[in-house]
Amino acid sequence: METAFKNNISALRWANLVFFSLAALFSIFPIITEKAFIKAIFYLGSAVAALTVFIIATCLARQSRNNQQISKTFIYALILIYYLNVMFFGFYLAVWAEPGKIAGSFIGIFICVLFLYNISPLLYLSLTLISLGLYIAAIILVKTPAVWNYDIQNAFFAAALSLIFGWQIIMNRITMMSNARKLREGSTIDELTNLKNRRDFMNTFQRFLVSPRQSENILCIALVDIDYFKDYNDYYGHKKGDECLRKIGAALNTLSKAESIYAARVDGGKFALLWHTAKSENAGNVGSRLNQIIRDINIPHEKSKAASCITVSIGIHAAICNNSHDIKDLYSLAEKALNTAKDNGRNCTVVN
Repeated sequence: METAFKNNISALRWANLVFFSLAALFSIFPIITEKAFIKAIFYLGSAVAALTVFIIATCLARQSRNNQQISKTFIYALILIYYLNVMFFGFYLAVWAEPGKIAGSFIGIFICVLFLYNISPLLYLSLTLISLGLYIAAIILVKTPAVWNYDIQNAFFAAALSLIFGWQIIMNRITMMSNARKLREGSTIDELTNLKNRRDFMNTFQRFLVSPRQSENILCIALVDIDYFKDYNDYYGHKKGDECLRKIGAALNTLSKAESIYAARVDGGKFALLWHTAKSENAGNVGSRLNQIIRDINIPHEKSKAASCITVSIGIHAAICNNSHDIKDLYSLAEKALNTAKDNGRNCTVVN
């Protein structure tokens, strides 16, 4: 899940906890001062709604720590529920309060509360303008023209502050997220497995193809795919899936250093190897050793149809190094060999 949505979950928890405390406190005063039980129930209803969202957000936070996927739409819906709860709570305080009292300034709280969240600028603008319009409409309907002035001034002042400062905060967040994404894209290391990533692989592939070793002018490209990895993730969970990828990454790193082989993670459960050799007949030896290394790790996989533990299918293509080859064509040939390995029952190596 993206960092922005994890931040939103955290903001939901704290904002609703604070609002629950505030609304629960407000529910006590009408009973003590006015014996107004209906007003107290209204405040208590807001407190219960805030507590419910807090509990849901806490459960989502636990899911995110376990690397379980969470719907972004659901998080946005919770943000909207929280915002509406605060907004109508603010309406009740501000619209029925006498002008000049602090409750008349509550408009600023429920407009500026959007600062907490990582939301799109369009959604931010829409919520700000809609809440401003609803607030002014409620003021005009409930209060007399003689007392409009103070509250409407408050509303426009809060909305202006919200648009100026809130908009700047959101744009800064977007810039920071964009910079972080560019930094990740510019990196050559896959953080999970500590192997090279797909971006580096494509650049290295071209270099290997045109720069053979002195006595080894054949380039081998191997595509390694974990057998039934989706089933593994579905059955054991994404946390176990990440552990599996780390173990296989460590095995590939060890093989890479021992055999002078380049290794990269190119997709979810797919890896790629590059190395030079003097004879194309030797290409399958690396694949067979890797098959055995992965089996020896002995990661249980009850949902695999190939074995009782994690295994890999390997497709290898060997080509003479020169400038006339297209790396996309060579990659496709290795992929074809990989598909043949899968058709042959997986847990094996195919060389073409």
